[in-house]
Amino acid sequence: MLSIDTAQRRARLATRHRLAPSARSTDPVDIARSMVVLHATDPATVFLSVGARGIDLTPAEVEKALYDDRALIRMLAMRRTMFVAPTELLPILQASTCDALAHKQRRTYGRYIELAGAVDGDISAWLAEVEAETHAALLTRGAATGVQLSKDVPRLRTQIDTAPGKSYSKPTSITTWVLVVLGAEGRIVRGRPNGSWTSSQYTWAPVETWLPQGFSPMPATEARVELVRQWLHTFGPAPITDLKWWTGWTLGDVRKALAELDTVDVDLDGTPGILLADDLDPVATPEPWAALLPALDPTPMGWQSREWFLGPHAPALFDTNGNIGPSIWADGRIVGGWAQRPDGEVVIRLLEDVGTDTEKLIDAEIDRTTTWFGDVRAIPRFRTPLQRELTG
Repeated sequence: MLSIDTAQRRARLATRHRLAPSARSTDPVDIARSMVVLHATDPATVFLSVGARGIDLTPAEVEKALYDDRALIRMLAMRRTMFVAPTELLPILQASTCDALAHKQRRTYGRYIELAGAVDGDISAWLAEVEAETHAALLTRGAATGVQLSKDVPRLRTQIDTAPGKSYSKPTSITTWVLVVLGAEGRIVRGRPNGSWTSSQYTWAPVETWLPQGFSPMPATEARVELVRQWLHTFGPAPITDLKWWTGWTLGDVRKALAELDTVDVDLDGTPGILLADDLDPVATPEPWAALLPALDPTPMGWQSREWFLGPHAPALFDTNGNIGPSIWADGRIVGGWAQRPDGEVVIRLLEDVGTDTEKLIDAEIDRTTTWFGDVRAIPRFRTPLQRELTG
C-alpha cells in the first residue's frame, strides 16, 4: 500500500488550496473551483477566503463574479450548509444534494405546519400552492426580499410555533421556509445583499432571469461521482469518513460514487485513506508560506479528521458547535488565531513558536487582510475562545 506522510499532505494543501504565494490566483472563480466550493454560512468568509488566496484582488471583484458576471452562485447544499460555487457546478450540486435537501426540508416544514394545525386539508398541496404563488410573484417583481414577497403572497405570513409551550418558543412566519425550499429546488437564487459584502440580507431572483441560459439536469448518481472526484482532487488523500462527513450523504451513497472512480487505498500515517489513481505523483514542497484564513474557511472545513494540520489547538480555535474561528496557517499547519477588533485592527495570537522568518510572513498577511477589510467591520456569527480573548 502506498504511504503518504503528513509533509506530502501539507504540500498538496498549500498548492491545491492556493495558499502558497506561487499558487495564488488573480481570478475569484478560479479560486472557488480550486476549493470545489467556498463556505458561505458567514457571508464575510467567502470574500476573506478569496482574499487569502488571491493576487491583487479586491472585494469588488468578488462581487462582480457573484452578481454581475454570475460566474459564482450562492447555494444551500452539503450538510444543509450555505456555499458559494462556480455556476457550472450548479447541476452537479443540484442533482447530487439539493434535490434531496429540498424534499427533506419540505417534509420537515410540513410536519411543523401540521402540528400547529394552521392548515385545513392537504398540507403538501397547500405548500405547493404557496410556493407557486411566491415564484410567480418573484417573476413579476424580478427581484425581491422576503418581506416584499410576503406582501404579495399573504399566506407567506402564516405564523407557526415550532416549540409550543417551551420557554424559547417564538412563532415565525413561513416566508423563509418557502424561500429555502424554492432555493434548494433551484427555482430561485440568492442575489445581491442589502448592504456590504458582510451582509446576509439577500434579495431573491427567479432562476429564469438570474441564469437565463438555464442548466441541464443530470442523474443523481452521475452527479455524485463527479462531486466526489473533485473533492478527492482538492482534499485527497483522505479517509472515506472525511468524504462522508463533507458530503453529508449516507455511507452507501459515498461508496457507490467511489466504485465508479479509479481510486487506490493509501496509508496516512497509520490511517486508511483513498486517492485518485491518476493522482499518485508527489507534489513538490512549495516555498515557505503563511495565511490568515477566516472562520469556517473551506480548507479546515474540508476534513473531519484534522489532527495532521490542527495539532493541539482545537480548544482555542473551535466553538462548542464545532465551528472553527479565524486561523493562522504556516507551511500547512495551524499555528494560531486572529480577529478584527471594532476599530479595524487585525490582531493575532500565535499558539506555538514559528521562528522569525515565519513571523515576517504572518506580518505580511496581517497587512494584506487589513487592506482587504478597508473600512468594513465584520461581525462574527459565532465566537471562539481565542476570538473572545483577542477582541476583549
